[in-house]
Amino acid sequence: MAQASKVTIVEVGPRDGFQMEKTFIPTESKIAIINTVARSGVPKIEAASFTSPKAIPQMRDAQAVMEGIERRPGSAYTALVPNLKGAQLAISAGVDAIRVVICSSEAYNQRNVRMSVAESLKTCEEILQTGRAASTAVEAVVALAFGCPLEGDIAEEKVVELTRRLAEMGYREISIADSAGLANPAQVQRLMRRLVREFPDVHFSMHIHNTRGLGLANVLAALEEGIDAFDSSLGGLGGCPVVPGARGNIPTEDLVNMLEEMGVETGVDVEGVMVASRVAQEVLERTLPSYVLAAGTRQQLYRNIEEREREKSVTR
Repeated sequence: MAQASKVTIVEVGPRDGFQMEKTFIPTESKIAIINTVARSGVPKIEAASFTSPKAIPQMRDAQAVMEGIERRPGSAYTALVPNLKGAQLAISAGVDAIRVVICSSEAYNQRNVRMSVAESLKTCEEILQTGRAASTAVEAVVALAFGCPLEGDIAEEKVVELTRRLAEMGYREISIADSAGLANPAQVQRLMRRLVREFPDVHFSMHIHNTRGLGLANVLAALEEGIDAFDSSLGGLGGCPVVPGARGNIPTEDLVNMLEEMGVETGVDVEGVMVASRVAQEVLERTLPSYVLAAGTRQQLYRNIEEREREKSVTR
C-alpha cells in the first residue's frame, strides 16, 4: 500500500499525559497548554476524559476545561469516555467527538472500566447510538492491541474480532492502541496490513507509546500500510500505570519533525508545539523526554549557526 502523503496529528497530552500526573494541574494551566498547542495547527486534541473523579482525580475539571478553551477554528476537541454516563457528560460539554476505549485484554478491561469485554461492547453500542442522536462523532479505541502487562501477549485474532464487532455496530473510526508500548515494527505492519485489508470501510488510526524507544519506528511501519492518523503527546507526556519505568506517548514534536523531514505533510508548526511543551515543563517543573524539545529542529540548528557566524563577522 502507498505511504500516506499527509498525516493527521492527534494531540493526547492533555488527557493521556495529564491523567498520569499525581499533583493536580490547575485548570487554567490545562487550558493555557491546550490553547497553545492548538495555535500550532494541531487539527485534533483530546482535551479531557469524562470519568469518575475517584478513578482519575486529575480529570475532575473536564467540564471546566471544555468551557474554558478557545475552540480554535480548524481544531477539533475530543474527550475519552469509559461509559455511557461519561459520553453524556462529554456531549453536554460540547465536545466535537467522543472516544470510547475497549481493551483487548479481559483482565485489563476489568481493571480499567470494571466491565467485561462483552459488557464494554454493549456500552460501545449504546455510546454510538447516543452520539448519533446528538450529532456527535464517536470513535473507538482498541487498547492493548499488541500486549498486556497483566495477560501478556494478545492474540492477533482477538484484535481482529473486536474490530469486527465494532465495525458491525457502525464504527467507522477505530484507533489501534499500543497502550503499554509492547509493539515492534514487524507486529505493527502485520496487524495494520490485515485490518486495512479486512475492514476497507473503517478509517484506522494508531495510538503508540514509546516505552522501549520503538515509537517512531512503529509509526513508520504503520505509515507504510497507509495509516494516516497518529496520537502523540506534547513533550512525550504519559505512560502506563502498571508498567514499571514506562515512558510516555511518542512526543508530538518528535513525530511532526520526523514526518515533515520526510516530506509528509502535517499542517503543524513544530516550533509552536515546542512552545506548548515548554509551558507544560514549567507547569510540571520537570524536563520532558522529547528529543526535539531538547535539541531543536534542523532548521533551528542552522539558524543558530548563521546567527553565530553573523556575530563573529561583526566582532572582526
